[in-house]
Amino acid sequence: MLFRTHLAITLFFVLLLFQYFSNPILFLLISVLATALPDVDTRYSKIGHYKISRIFNFFINHRGIVHSFTLLLIIAVFLFSFFRQILFPFLLGYSLHLIADGFTHTGIMPFYPLNIRIKGKIRTGGVIENLIFIIFLFGSLLLFLRIF
Repeated sequence: MLFRTHLAITLFFVLLLFQYFSNPILFLLISVLATALPDVDTRYSKIGHYKISRIFNFFINHRGIVHSFTLLLIIAVFLFSFFRQILFPFLLGYSLHLIADGFTHTGIMPFYPLNIRIKGKIRTGGVIENLIFIIFLFGSLLLFLRIF
């Protein structure tokens, strides 16, 4: 999926949970960063075109380990040990990205290195993805107006 769709989906869920967190701005920032992070493995993404990301682009295949719950679990253990305050927003953003990509034609390998792939029917940048983007963007707008 395109970054804008990942962002709209994550924004919707952040706004849905916004009131339950003592630092909602940090919650929003960490969730958005985490939803962008899985695409660090492709130079065509918003986060993957930076020079530092080129290391990942060279060594890691797109939708490989970075698009897996295996890596997310490893990161979660680290965050739980050292940065508990950002654990939930990170898990939220990253998992929403993985779940959304699981509905695309390419899919993901959720339990990398196991060669099990889940995939759906949505074409990246296609009509259905655009519809999903509009629905979540509209839902986010409604939630935003309800909160503020």
